[in-house]
Amino acid sequence: MRGRPSSGSPRSVTEATEATEATEATNATGVPPRSPESRLTMTVPLVPRPGAPATTVIGPRIPALRKGIAILQVLSGSASPVPASVLARRIDAPRSTTYQLLQVLVDEGLVVHIPESQGYALAVGVFELGSAYLRHHLLENIGRPVLTSLAGTLGHTAHMGVLHGHETLYLLKEQPARPTTLVTAVGVRLPAQLTASGRTMLAQLSDAQIAAIFPTKDRFVDRTGAGPTTLRELRELLRADRERGWAIEHGSTTENVTCIAAAAVDNVGLPVLSVGVSFFSDRVPAEDYGRIAAELTDAAAKLSRHFGGLRGVGA
Repeated sequence: MRGRPSSGSPRSVTEATEATEATEATNATGVPPRSPESRLTMTVPLVPRPGAPATTVIGPRIPALRKGIAILQVLSGSASPVPASVLARRIDAPRSTTYQLLQVLVDEGLVVHIPESQGYALAVGVFELGSAYLRHHLLENIGRPVLTSLAGTLGHTAHMGVLHGHETLYLLKEQPARPTTLVTAVGVRLPAQLTASGRTMLAQLSDAQIAAIFPTKDRFVDRTGAGPTTLRELRELLRADRERGWAIEHGSTTENVTCIAAAAVDNVGLPVLSVGVSFFSDRVPAEDYGRIAAELTDAAAKLSRHFGGLRGVGA
């Protein structure tokens, strides 16, 4: 038969010490202290779901998480960077708390600080999270039919991509009856400044946001010797893309391949994705570019309406 621990065992000594400390703390404050285990977690009362029976409860409410989500919601509704002081008022939180929340969001890649504007904006991490939803629902149910139609109507390889930091990530691809072998396979990432798909999305961003995505010269990767190599050159190209309403590149990613693309945007004009087609440069006359671009901008406008946007690139 197993006996009880002796009074001199380490376990009983620890228990006795903790009991003594608890008694002394209670006598001094009138409130029993937390156990060592409970100090590791924060106990929050469970709140019944509205309209649910009194016995039904939901998980603990985490105020910091709610405030963090509130920051993302405010930024998502603003087309320009928002100062921390404005965010603090909008989410009804102390400025010190707001700065702490912003630092976490910046560290996680969901928010970016724009020094020139002394404000904060959504970062590429938000687009990455959104792209997961796009891949699982919108892309298959909405995007693929659009690409299938483009590939059939234009007779060129059609593809759909999203911004992934300073790169274009291709998520969908549809081939015509006679496909063209290209590098824009699903899952491939290419430098955004070199691709028409990437540039048409970058054209929807502000100069400050572009500078944040391309902070140093080493971001300007070269593949074929064509394409922008500096921030100034990129901004000039993007200005032309905005005025034109779509982007085009010749041989920047693959020699003798031309790509034309247009962007779909959300309700505040931020880029959600791009639709584009690629073809061998020597097989399509320049006179056809306008007709191809018109089909793409129409497709982008159709997709924009699904995201709450009422316009396409450059509009």
